[in-house]
Amino acid sequence: MSVLQDKNFHNALINSLSVLAYVILFVMISSLFVALLLNQKRKLTPLLTAIAILPWALPPLVNGVLWSFIFHPSYGMLNKLLISSGIIQAPIAWTANTGWLMFIVSLIVSWQVVPFCAIVLLANLQSIPQDIYEASAMDGANSSQTFFSVTLPLLLPSLLICLTQASLSAVNIFDEIVALVDYRKDAQTLLIYNYQNTFSFLDFGYGSAITYVVMLLTGIFGYLYVRNIAKDM
Repeated sequence: MSVLQDKNFHNALINSLSVLAYVILFVMISSLFVALLLNQKRKLTPLLTAIAILPWALPPLVNGVLWSFIFHPSYGMLNKLLISSGIIQAPIAWTANTGWLMFIVSLIVSWQVVPFCAIVLLANLQSIPQDIYEASAMDGANSSQTFFSVTLPLLLPSLLICLTQASLSAVNIFDEIVALVDYRKDAQTLLIYNYQNTFSFLDFGYGSAITYVVMLLTGIFGYLYVRNIAKDM
């Protein structure tokens, strides 16, 4: 019960849920867009797929360090670009605000997850028989109607897999935040808060209680992931 009454735990939970919401939104929209783009440019699909998969192949900590060079207040590329363009006069500490930090971290996680989801959706797109599209065109459906009435429903199993993968990645975020702001108290998610209590403060009982909460969340998403894969087999 002490976990549920802990304000720091509440803050970590809110941060985790914020990242979860952002990542789901970014991943679902971006991966679908990338998959549709790759499906249209079939001659360039191997090259574009190889480029798209690079973020997914990099370790999370490396991704976090790379993005820290973009958002760092002193030498970050984003501040330099905005100052040189005359948009801002002084550097902005992008990661100083917790809300902005969770948004940035969500972008980093999404950047990693989108390649996997885009490839899953692309494989599904290329498996859809052309006869279905021809029948839809004969019925007088335009491109928008075909997308929402034919393509999107047939992509639903893959979209559910992407939703589950995005959720698991968001809940288990750790390295990206540490790379950006170390173990800053207001920026902690459930995993970081758990790590701090267990290994820094050696409060193993409290750390175990937090672990159960994380296991519950990841267990739910893991169950959905396995169930969706079983349906496709």
